[in-house]
Amino acid sequence: MNKVTSDMRDICINLLKDRGVSLKDIVEIVYDLQIKYVPDLTKEVCLEAILRVLGKREVQNAILTGIELDVLAERNMLSEPLQSLISTDNPLYGIDEILVLSICNVYGSIGLTNFGYVDKTKPGIIGELDKMGKETNKCHTFMDDIIGAIAAAAASSVAHNAEDN
Repeated sequence: MNKVTSDMRDICINLLKDRGVSLKDIVEIVYDLQIKYVPDLTKEVCLEAILRVLGKREVQNAILTGIELDVLAERNMLSEPLQSLISTDNPLYGIDEILVLSICNVYGSIGLTNFGYVDKTKPGIIGELDKMGKETNKCHTFMDDIIGAIAAAAASSVAHNAEDN
C-alpha cells in the first residue's frame, strides 16, 4: 500500500472514530458474520480484513463522501429537498445504499449479499447509529450504511481467504 493510500486510510479511520465508530465495533460485526463459516476465526483476522478494505481507494472515497454529506445535513447546509431527504433518512432516498455498493463491489456478489443482510438486520453499531440518527440531531443516513458495507466487504474478504486455505 502506498503512502497516500495509507494516509487516506488513517484519515478514514479517524473520521469513523469522530462519528462514534471504532474498528472494534466493526470487528464484532465481521466476526459474528463469519464465525459459523470459519470456526477458527479470530478477531485479529477480522481486523486485518477491515484494514484491507479501508486500504482501497474506492472505499476511502465512499467514506469521505458519505460522512461529508451527513455532516452537511447536520449543519443544515444542503439545499432543499436534499436537506430533508438526508436529514430524515427518507426510506425512498436510497442513494446512501447506492454509494456504499462501491465498497461491497470490491468483493463481488458475496459482498453484496452480506451488505443486504446487515442492512436489513442492523447488527451492533449499525443499529445504534440508525436509532441514534432518529433520536438526536446527528445525521447517520450514510454512516450506518458505510459501516455495514465495510463489515460486509471485510466478511467477504475473510470468506475468500478462508476458502483459499
